[in-house]
Amino acid sequence: MTEIEFAALMVSRVCHDLVGPLGAVVNGMELLEDERDPAMRADAIKLVTMSADQALARIQFMRIAFGAAGSAGAELDLGEIGRLITGLLEGGKVQLVWNVPRMYWGKDWAKLIMNATLLAADCLPRGGIVTVESGPDQAAPSFKIRAEGLNARVTEEVARALRGEDENVDARHVQPFLTHKLSRAVNAAITIAPLEGAVEITAG
Repeated sequence: MTEIEFAALMVSRVCHDLVGPLGAVVNGMELLEDERDPAMRADAIKLVTMSADQALARIQFMRIAFGAAGSAGAELDLGEIGRLITGLLEGGKVQLVWNVPRMYWGKDWAKLIMNATLLAADCLPRGGIVTVESGPDQAAPSFKIRAEGLNARVTEEVARALRGEDENVDARHVQPFLTHKLSRAVNAAITIAPLEGAVEITAG
């Protein structure tokens, strides 16, 4: 895969994640233009507000997890990272338990834990709980993420992309491939393993 192809797939992933909430904002605004019933207008305003908040949460998350926010060598506050992930998952079927001490990690390590947490949430098609724990040593980052829920699973395509074994990834699997590239950037071994009713991702 060329760098241009990889960038194009990441842009496709970003657009896919934003189309839903932004489309709902447009639909809500159209309802407001045509509707005169106060109760219906209140529902439309609620839809617009909720969808706009969701789009903003996704943009704030992706700006760091997928983008180049922060200068080279920058360190990021894991408390703020937890807030961004919480906002991303809020209102959905996946609940986040963020058992991570308040400390600073290098930018690429912060991006790695963000992407690994998103990957764990994607392993829960019926919803569930994603628990994130990190090691206490700021100088030697490590983490363990456990995704528990009904039908928790990891597909072979995702596992191969995370191991960097499949260069012909598509837009659905480019995010685990990005997670692989981030793990290589910080010289971390990352694993994903299906368990009974759960999936576990570790890095360190």
